[in-house]
Amino acid sequence: MSWAKVAAMVPFLYLFIFEFFSFGMLAAAFVYSMIIMGTHGTIWHHRYCTHGAYKFQNKFWRFFTQNLTISMIPEEIYVVSHHVHHAKSDKPGDPYNAQAGFLYCFLADVNHQPIAHDLSEGDYNRVKLLMKHTGIKGNTYAQYLKWGSFLNPARGVVSWMLNWSFWYLAFFLLGGHALACTLFGAAGFWAVGVRTFNYEGHGKGKNVQREGVDFNTTDNSVNQVWPGIVAGEWHNNHHLFPKSARSGFKPYQVDLAWYYIWFMHKIGAVKSYKDFKRQFYQQYHTPYLRGLRKPSSEERSYHQPV
Repeated sequence: MSWAKVAAMVPFLYLFIFEFFSFGMLAAAFVYSMIIMGTHGTIWHHRYCTHGAYKFQNKFWRFFTQNLTISMIPEEIYVVSHHVHHAKSDKPGDPYNAQAGFLYCFLADVNHQPIAHDLSEGDYNRVKLLMKHTGIKGNTYAQYLKWGSFLNPARGVVSWMLNWSFWYLAFFLLGGHALACTLFGAAGFWAVGVRTFNYEGHGKGKNVQREGVDFNTTDNSVNQVWPGIVAGEWHNNHHLFPKSARSGFKPYQVDLAWYYIWFMHKIGAVKSYKDFKRQFYQQYHTPYLRGLRKPSSEERSYHQPV
């Protein structure tokens, strides 16, 4: 369904480029695709649906956050495969293994992310358990055997249509067909571009980690400035503490996804969250700085044998 959504965005992108293009609309497309869609993916799909880094106060705020942007990626495709990614990061079986090449990562949802069609009832129930907190109602095991999917196709299409109808109307009221087509086209552009993230975020299959920046050395994940600033995806930090609602631990590591979660907690929409910033400094950053720090002359004389 994710590529079907991308295909459905092509007419909107065409209209934006050839009918409604202006530098103002280009700026709107940039902000919506790079920042709003990217940050929402981190907030919803990544930190909540996959890692349960925070909990909502009630179902309304969960629904509100889920539908905060144009729906492009089915939750079940993202969540289940992402758990495998963390269990086998940069190893055989990792659905985003950058060492397998660009297309392996880019076409992951087509080649090896979809749910298997031959799960036992016990294994399928484990999938349902991984998705339970998201509010996405899955098929029964009998329905799964019939449809070969976690989500009932009819339910998925209805949810898709309602989300798109709401956002097209909202954008139309704000700026007519020009704004609506521009932002829908931008959402489609993001849905294609985001598929390159794990390839880039794991060094394109090579170890390009930097000392003092990337502390997780169990895989090739790296902290990248651009994905970090526009979407809060400080990826190496995330692999250190996957369940943290904050991944931007250092002062310069802007984390828009965390700011949203923090704000929602302040207004009572988020009940609780996990934040591992203190552990990051205690376990990694502070010991690293102490290891680099050269002792002063007083310290050297103090430790001289008598």
